[in-house]
Amino acid sequence: TGDRCSSRGWPSLLPPAGLTSADHSLRLATPTNDAAPPYAPGMALEDELVNRVTWKIPNALALVGSAANGERNGMTTSWITQLSMEPVLIGVGIDNSAVTHRLIREGGSFTVNLWDSEETRPFVKFSKPAVFEDGALNGRAVRDGATGAPIFDEAIAWMECEVRQAHDLGSHTLFIGELVDAAILDDEKRPAAMTDTRMKYGGVRRGGH
Repeated sequence: TGDRCSSRGWPSLLPPAGLTSADHSLRLATPTNDAAPPYAPGMALEDELVNRVTWKIPNALALVGSAANGERNGMTTSWITQLSMEPVLIGVGIDNSAVTHRLIREGGSFTVNLWDSEETRPFVKFSKPAVFEDGALNGRAVRDGATGAPIFDEAIAWMECEVRQAHDLGSHTLFIGELVDAAILDDEKRPAAMTDTRMKYGGVRRGGH
C-alpha cells in the first residue's frame, strides 16, 4: 500500500523503492544516535547503585552457629543457599574478617538456625560477636550439635552441616557444608527474611563479625 504498513499497522520491512534488500538490512541494523552507549570493560559503577541493586536480591535471614576449641559464636547471616541435592549441600557466605569465619574454618562445621519472622530482634544483637555464658549465646539458649556447632533452642528449624569445601572469593569465603542433621520445631511460623527488617547487607564491602 501507499504507506507501506502491514494490516496490523506496523511499518513494512520491505525495502523502500530504489534500495536493495541488502541496503535496507544494513540501514535497519545501523544504530541511531539515541542508542545506549556500549558497555566498556572496566567501567566503574557507583557504590550507591551497586548497593541498591544487590539489596533487592531476596535473602533469608538466619543465625549461623559455629564453634572451635571451646569457643562458640552466633552470627546474623543472609547469604545462605542450597547448592546441591546429591549430596545435600548448603552454602554460607562469611566475611573473611569475622569471628565466625575463623570458627568455621577451625571447627569444620556450622549450623543454620531459621528464626520466626515476627521475632527479628535477635538479628540486631547477633550482628556483633556473641557472648557465651551459662549455656547461652547473647542470652539465647543453645546446645551443641553432633559436630559441636551450637544449635539455638528458639530456632523454628535448623540445619547442621560439615564443611566439604571452602572458597575464598575476596572479601568473603563460601563455606559449603553437607547436611548431617536437621529438625523443624515449628512448621506453622514463617522463617525470617531480610525484608522483615530494616537491615541491609550486600553491595560494596562493609564490616562483619
